[in-house]
Amino acid sequence: MGSVSNVLNRPDTVLPETRERVEEAIRSLSFVRNGPARQLRRGTITTVGAIVLDIRNPFFTDVARGIEDRLALDDHTLMLASSDDDPERESKYLRMFEEHGVLGLLVVPTSSAHEHLVEIQERGVPVVLLDAPSSTTDMPSVSVDDVAGGTLAMAHLLSLGHHSVVFLNGPHTIRQCQARRTGVDRAVEAAGLAPDRVVDEVTLTTMDASGGDAALAAWIARHGGRAPDAVFCVNDLVAIGVQRRLRRHGGSELLARTAIVGYDDIDVAAELAQPLTSVRQPTHEMGYAAANVLLHGAERSDAEHIVFQPELVVRASTVQDPAASSTRP
Repeated sequence: MGSVSNVLNRPDTVLPETRERVEEAIRSLSFVRNGPARQLRRGTITTVGAIVLDIRNPFFTDVARGIEDRLALDDHTLMLASSDDDPERESKYLRMFEEHGVLGLLVVPTSSAHEHLVEIQERGVPVVLLDAPSSTTDMPSVSVDDVAGGTLAMAHLLSLGHHSVVFLNGPHTIRQCQARRTGVDRAVEAAGLAPDRVVDEVTLTTMDASGGDAALAAWIARHGGRAPDAVFCVNDLVAIGVQRRLRRHGGSELLARTAIVGYDDIDVAAELAQPLTSVRQPTHEMGYAAANVLLHGAERSDAEHIVFQPELVVRASTVQDPAASSTRP
């Protein structure tokens, strides 16, 4: 057993013929090291757990890459899971990660109640909230000002003369969706208008391209086949579904007449046949900052709360002049 350990950890101390026999045995047995056990023996834990709402969404993929890039600087690794916005699924992964003995947790929470995360933190596992402000000053957080993002999107549509806007939003139980609606209302009220007369909010069953397509198809059917003049979508995937539905319903001409704003500014937004105006979130920066806060939180006497500001990127889906397709007001 000592020879095996030496081959794995200190191969230079083993005679070549012995090392060759041990390595052959390892290959024949398909042996794989037990990483967590090695970390526990050495007293060095290098794995960080992260739970996002849905890794299929490119927004969370980019956030995860930011986390991974920061962890790699310290030779740490990332374990990633999707909660699917399901509290029970979130609890399952939290328990699994804690049992695995992770260095810390980065969590996009499924609700605004964070008591269960506080309990994990009190058991000695650092927790950083990701894409959400903290309900307690003792838990670090990294988030984006989604109220400001909703305001940017709606103010842009109003500036183009659209006073009737369909807002395809997710359920208000999701903090980001509720915050974006608050921002929409602020923009409308700042323009001296009434939100209930300007905004027609539709709650989506799924916040993806299929959900956007289906929701707009139902809206058009309820309005006698008439398409809306302007649509604000809770994310870019929904906006892609809206573009698809408009093209199927009335071709490229109808698509060109309809103003569409997305949210997140995923990579594909600028590459669509009709490049999408979108509210950009600094996804990679968010993930990087959250991992950095987790790794260095113990050095601070107070919890750190970082709030990024979103940015509106205007493209052809709201401005038809090609020269203005990449401007930022």
